[in-house]
Amino acid sequence: MSNQNPQQPYQNEEVDLIQIFRYIGKFFDRIVNFFTSLLKGILSFFIYILKAIIDNYKIVFGSLIIATVIGFGLEKTKKDVYISKMLVKPYFDSKFQLVANIDYYNALIEDKDYTQLESIFDISEQDAEKIIDFDIDPGPENENDQLKQYDEFLESLDSLRAQEVSFEDFVENRSIYSGDIFEISVKSHKKDIFRSLEEGLNSTFSNAYSAKKMQKRDSILKIEKNRIIASIKEVDSLKNVYINIKREESQSEKRTSYSTQDGLTYIEQRTETKEYELIEKQIKLQEELSKLEAQKVEEDEFFDTLSSFPEVGAKYVEVTERYSIIFPVIVLLLLAFIYTVDKVIYFVKNYES
Repeated sequence: MSNQNPQQPYQNEEVDLIQIFRYIGKFFDRIVNFFTSLLKGILSFFIYILKAIIDNYKIVFGSLIIATVIGFGLEKTKKDVYISKMLVKPYFDSKFQLVANIDYYNALIEDKDYTQLESIFDISEQDAEKIIDFDIDPGPENENDQLKQYDEFLESLDSLRAQEVSFEDFVENRSIYSGDIFEISVKSHKKDIFRSLEEGLNSTFSNAYSAKKMQKRDSILKIEKNRIIASIKEVDSLKNVYINIKREESQSEKRTSYSTQDGLTYIEQRTETKEYELIEKQIKLQEELSKLEAQKVEEDEFFDTLSSFPEVGAKYVEVTERYSIIFPVIVLLLLAFIYTVDKVIYFVKNYES
């Protein structure tokens, strides 16, 4: 007769579940204890800092006030810097020449070759000396513009390579030449010099490559225009033929009929014409011709100025030149470093005791 208790397997399962719940409870307790210790450590750190500031508040606040006054004084002694921006849309790949010329202007400023700047922009040497630098960046664009550029980029790749380039990778790694609109910014010590620089900047778009590309475009447009005009003349001529046929048929009062020797009677049918289709074709050709004319009118220059330089530039201050903020921060960090080193030295000296 067996002594095995039928309830024993169920009791073992209950014990196992209890152990599992205990382990889960201990795991959550450790997580809670970890975050509690972390919060206590952060709180203790801030209290330790506040204690150091309170114990030495005269030195700390005095140093911060002095640093702020010195920084503010240096800001006032510096020459004011003004910035102005303009938006341009280049055509015929003149953007390459534009970017190259911007780099050239900055090189002239770095070399202090103000004579060349004076000649390029037709300004006085005193005004040329006040120019700080030129900069160029991609202009404002929305996601649709980026998607259009992305599609054009994929068309230039083979199918296998195109699958490896995602839209996010394209946006992150594209060059300045990818866009169609550019923002040109100029910094100067003179606030009303920017309008006088605009004509010189406009001349930077002209180059032999762009001029040749424009001539090629004009030649293609001319060929397309002649083809469309010839097609319109053919359609118009054919339409006149159909109209004359209709006119002749309309002059007949009734359809003529005749009988053959075998007794069969035939009725003369009117000629079927397609004037409506010809008119539709003529309208489409005229629309194509209008688009060609519009394209030539819209892109008759190497660029379009979307927004010009304002009459007066905006005051510009870089973050690195805000000394009234930077100096107090440096002083505060320096005091914290000195205080920490002092505490470490004190701890080391009294360690053995």
